[in-house]
Amino acid sequence: MGLKIMVMTCFFGIKADSFRVGRSVLPKFFLEDVGSEMFEVLNRGGKKVGVTNLPRIMVESFVKEYLEIDFVVGRELKVFCGYHIGLMDERKTMHALEQVQEGKGSSDMIGITSFNKILDHDELFSNCKDMYVVSEGDKRSWQALPRELYPKPLIFHDGRLALRPTLIESLAMLMWLPYAIILSIFRISLALSLPYNISTPLLIFTGIRFTTSIPKTKTSHKAKPNGHLYVCNHRTLLDPLYISFALQKNLIAVTYSLSRMSEILAPIKTVRLTRNRDHDAEMMQQLLKQGDLVVCPEGTTCREPYLLRFSPLFSEMCDEITPVAMNSHVSMFHGTTAGGLKCLDPVFFLMNPAPVYTVQLLDQLVAPSCTQINNNVDVGEKEGSRFDVANDVQTQIGNAVGFECTKLTRKDKYLILAGNEGIVSTRKSGKS
Repeated sequence: MGLKIMVMTCFFGIKADSFRVGRSVLPKFFLEDVGSEMFEVLNRGGKKVGVTNLPRIMVESFVKEYLEIDFVVGRELKVFCGYHIGLMDERKTMHALEQVQEGKGSSDMIGITSFNKILDHDELFSNCKDMYVVSEGDKRSWQALPRELYPKPLIFHDGRLALRPTLIESLAMLMWLPYAIILSIFRISLALSLPYNISTPLLIFTGIRFTTSIPKTKTSHKAKPNGHLYVCNHRTLLDPLYISFALQKNLIAVTYSLSRMSEILAPIKTVRLTRNRDHDAEMMQQLLKQGDLVVCPEGTTCREPYLLRFSPLFSEMCDEITPVAMNSHVSMFHGTTAGGLKCLDPVFFLMNPAPVYTVQLLDQLVAPSCTQINNNVDVGEKEGSRFDVANDVQTQIGNAVGFECTKLTRKDKYLILAGNEGIVSTRKSGKS
């Protein structure tokens, strides 16, 4: 009955062809629940069939992609006019038996189940040569599967919850929620209304943990006609703001997509890029003449310890580049989203009791100047020089924070999590 209530609550009125939680949110929690001992046993098998009491669409993507199970048998959800009505079909066991009888199993089948599932799957397990029954005590003694042993690395996931939704942790979160909203509004008010030298210690007093690392060797910019370029990895929308806190000065941030509300509330100047390479390069050159500039070349955030591919646009800005390694940690709510309201990202991040932010300013790089690049005759060498600089910056930042560098892009993330390319249209400009 509890399962039926959960399914009704979660699925009633949800459009059937737009359900992506099973692929974008749940694998994070499912992976944290995989026992290392059982995973080793599972890998010894040939063809694998997974049977679950949960709706099939909730777990199918996870068990196929992360546990490498060939067939998934679960309860089907009833659909009316393209929408889930929150009711499950009870013919799960017969469907599993049909798959086995059609030759999708084998003659030497081994069944693994728990004590309270034997009766539910009695007809299915009667076809097994051997059967192993796991007790709750066995499960409690299992070790969690280490991240390095995941069959597929978990790089992208969505959802606001950063904690496992167990009973105790869920109750603690619900009790904290009213205070969290008030605390988040108070923190935002401090950041918007006070100068950096006053707001920073007050924000730390509210529970925010903020650490900064600045290299001992600094390069003077007094004789430079343009501002300085800071290139950082992207953890949350607050990255440029925390760099401003670290440097105690106003910066200009360029973004690929930012909600209007975030632009209005931002205490520093923000400029939206158009994704037109020539136009964006010219605009960034003009902004550098106005002051120091912050750019996040990943184009989107990544929660896990991975770096997405860096766009090489910043390497053409003719200035010395300071890589900035950013890291953050939350305990209850994620301050990023792919499918939700982006304007609430800073609010959710600041709702955490003690969010952690680390800013490491690395040694400066001298990128090939525009004159040097333009003097190259070979177009391939021009492109290679740009990408070499971008890859070098990505590698330095990855080494500083201990993240793995990837070739994945913003487009890859949004296709996986949201089913689109992550392009936000603006009515004002008519562009994306």
